[in-house]
Amino acid sequence: MLSSALSKAHEAILEQLEQRHDAWRPAYHLAPQVGWMNDPNGLVFFQGEYHVFYQYHPYSTKWGPMHWGHAKSADLVHWQHLPVALAPDTEADRDGCFSGSAVVWEDRLYLLYTGHRWLGEPGREDQGLYQVQCLASSEDGLVFTKHGTVIEPPVPEMQHFRDPKVWRRDDAWWMALGAREGDDPRLLLYRSHDLFHWEALGTALGGTREQDGYMWECPDLFPLGDEDVFLCSPQGLRPQGYRYRNLYQNAYRLGRLTDAARFLPRTDFIELDHGHDFYAAQTLEAPDGRRLLWAWLDMWESPMPSQADGWCGMLSLPREVSREGDRLRQRPARELIALRESEHPLAGQHLKSERLLLPLEGERLELEIELDLSTSDAERFGLALRVDPNGREETLLYVDAQAGRLVLDRERAGRGVAGVRSLPLTAGQTTLHLRLYLDRSSLEVFVDDGLHTFGSRLYPGPDSQGVALFASNGSARFSQLRAWTLRDLAL
Repeated sequence: MLSSALSKAHEAILEQLEQRHDAWRPAYHLAPQVGWMNDPNGLVFFQGEYHVFYQYHPYSTKWGPMHWGHAKSADLVHWQHLPVALAPDTEADRDGCFSGSAVVWEDRLYLLYTGHRWLGEPGREDQGLYQVQCLASSEDGLVFTKHGTVIEPPVPEMQHFRDPKVWRRDDAWWMALGAREGDDPRLLLYRSHDLFHWEALGTALGGTREQDGYMWECPDLFPLGDEDVFLCSPQGLRPQGYRYRNLYQNAYRLGRLTDAARFLPRTDFIELDHGHDFYAAQTLEAPDGRRLLWAWLDMWESPMPSQADGWCGMLSLPREVSREGDRLRQRPARELIALRESEHPLAGQHLKSERLLLPLEGERLELEIELDLSTSDAERFGLALRVDPNGREETLLYVDAQAGRLVLDRERAGRGVAGVRSLPLTAGQTTLHLRLYLDRSSLEVFVDDGLHTFGSRLYPGPDSQGVALFASNGSARFSQLRAWTLRDLAL
């Protein structure tokens, strides 16, 4: 039987569905039915299906007391919304069921999450907060029984203490937690044999406010090849040239997690995604051994025009993560090929200081294109996406040859959004391969087979459907053009 808080959340969703507007609602990304969505959490494969939970406020399109939204899929393409899994209805989590993780043990599904309480006026962080780690379980993956607090903060004055990530290592369960000691970030580790009783293993890695930010949210620790990856969402990193231009970041370090529960980094932090909207990335190990990753395809304090439509927030596409040298490679999950509805034949092009509108349009597209860097001498050359026939809107993705960078420019990408993001091209690089996924209000770009990525939100008008190639002040060659219209699976 659902608790009263869960029943109220369900009723609120049904009441708001009739007023929802879908102009920018994604066709194939996971978004909430109504209300507010942020961080993905509780990624797990259970009873033959993928389950994705997420931070959810069903009563408003603004952040509020967090619930756990819930969806599942058998194929990573078709998703089904399920009832809200967790609601803030106990003393431990009275002001929010914050992020966490899910694991399967002895045929039961366990959720570990942060119970959040304001010590003063709700929302007033300056008046204090108290965060603990809580446990819930389910036999069917739908109805969860809460078991209360399983970990208290190591010292009462540690107020930021959240986002447990749990995994199996040898014969025990391990947990990583993000914490803040004064103004400095900490990665804490715990270990358990039954998920109920946890042993503190201490600080696996510490940082300083000036160099590493003040908080590492949504930590994830996982092996990849012969190394370990520490993935997190640093808060408080200052912009450095082209880097760290968003309010908060997603970043990772490669290294080794020792049996003594210390993470020995080999690299500095590396940004996970170069777009405007990408945060709180989390991973799971698929049954076939692949490491899959999702992130919140939004950013705090950014324009969110869909709030006026009754819903807000979406998740990235599932990405397959591998390692190449000092970098993670992210490719679209191979299952996403099933999204392709129809292919559009396109010929390669050689442009000379001109712009060419392609015989292709739409708001649900997958594009593949190769830019020949060795024979192109244009100052700028690339693609214009979601082009308005009247010239008012477009999103640009292009090579700036003088700066030696690939640039994503959404200064005219639609309502509210703006800003330019970029990444450096490799010296001596002769070709640049791009794979793009356009949805009604988003763009995900996979560069050179996923060696780099951009994730950004766009809010163009309904007539902005065109795609064009361009070369400015010189010539450019475009080859291997392929395009598909993608299915509309919006829920």
